[in-house]
Amino acid sequence: MQITLDTPLDMHLHLRDGEMARLVTPCSARTFAGAVIMPNLVPPVTDSAAMRDYAERILQAADGCDFRPYMTLFFKNQTRQELETALANPLFFGLKLYPAGATTNSEGGVKNLGETGTTLHLMEEMGIPLLIHGESHGFVMDREQDFLPVYRNLATRFPKLKISMEHITTAAALELLDAHENLHATVTLQHLLITLDDLAGGMLKPHLFCKPIAKRPADRDALLQAALSGHPKLMFGSDSAPHPIHKKECCGCAAGVFTAPFALAKLAETFATHQSLDNLQAFVSGNARRIYALTPPDKTVTLVDTPMTIPAAYRGYGQEIVPMDAGHTIGWSVA
Repeated sequence: MQITLDTPLDMHLHLRDGEMARLVTPCSARTFAGAVIMPNLVPPVTDSAAMRDYAERILQAADGCDFRPYMTLFFKNQTRQELETALANPLFFGLKLYPAGATTNSEGGVKNLGETGTTLHLMEEMGIPLLIHGESHGFVMDREQDFLPVYRNLATRFPKLKISMEHITTAAALELLDAHENLHATVTLQHLLITLDDLAGGMLKPHLFCKPIAKRPADRDALLQAALSGHPKLMFGSDSAPHPIHKKECCGCAAGVFTAPFALAKLAETFATHQSLDNLQAFVSGNARRIYALTPPDKTVTLVDTPMTIPAAYRGYGQEIVPMDAGHTIGWSVA
């Protein structure tokens, strides 16, 4: 069995910078036609000049692969002039809003959502998408649930603003997705497959720890069913987030799961297992292209039901990253 995907897209990707980016960028660029690149570097990517320079470094790290980085700016109440300057760059995609301190390198994020209205009105007027890390600072299992009223409020106040609920993890988020025309969502590979029990039910598995944290079986099952059924507002966003091994296997483990090199193969295996391969194209490209009117580079990727073993680690440029399911064999691979 095999499937050929047209212009697969990763709608939420962390490439980091420097030597780490040199190692991980080709892992995505070889199989994806493009990806929405997160801006939470240190310091964050907040202006057009930094965005342009970062895009150039990514394209250089892609090592000749036909790959389009869709660039985002770290939300900081940008002015009209700043947004117009960003729009002049054809690689600019949207703004990413982080509640301050909600996840990795988000300390400079938004502290008072009530002060964002001016920029959000400008984004609505100019057709700039808003991507949100939707978590509160409450109890870890309830943080997404607590944030849903914020999504509801924004969707109502700014009905023409295209809002993406990033890496959703709950059945409740899916219900909200269907309630507002201008809400869309991405979901990760890990949140389609694992629950909190996989992370912490036995011995702690740090390479499965991410934010938002994995939730209950009912949430996982709802997300998986939505993806398998071809939900028209749900897009694949890996949230693949590499960290050096010493930042994961330590006290104070960093949040992030690395899946980029094998994400498409594992998705193909998952959809095939559930007799839903016909809906994989929409999930990994069709929905995103329609929602955002994207025209990524022409690229086709063929996946076959030939087993592959996920490496124990990815190494290079002085970096070492342990992926999700390191050492495990999966049933599909890239042809």
